Amino acid sequence: MAQASTHHLKSIPVNLVAWAAAIWISYEFLLYLQHKLTGVTLIFDRLSEWSGIPEKPFRLFVAGMEIVAAILVLIPRTQGPGGVFATGIMGGAIFFHLLTPLGIDPYEDGANHFEEAGLTFSLGLLLTWLRREQVTSLLPRRLATSAA
Repeated sequence: MAQASTHHLKSIPVNLVAWAAAIWISYEFLLYLQHKLTGVTLIFDRLSEWSGIPEKPFRLFVAGMEIVAAILVLIPRTQGPGGVFATGIMGGAIFFHLLTPLGIDPYEDGANHFEEAGLTFSLGLLLTWLRREQVTSLLPRRLATSAA
């Protein structure tokens, strides 16, 4: 009995950190959603020019993925997969900032967007690790046992 209550006490800090990460990730995605849903943005305009992908579908696709990730991280049973998804989205953002003409400071604001992408990427990794049992439970049995 004492061991069960000790386990519960150890999980409180983990849960607090997981929820802080989830709230930040959701906040970040939803904050910038207004720009993605209301019209052309500098970032997607430049990426569209560079890649040839039409701006509006590209922007709306990313907005849709961010909405899904923002919801997943706020549902206790899906925080782990949401963390994986958020990490992937932000990994893509970092990739495009670093390896395309977009650059890390397209808005000339001291690279604020790039720094936020890095923080959100890191928090997605942290959330994935804190909720790794949710992620491994989705893997086929053979992969799940080697990942654990």
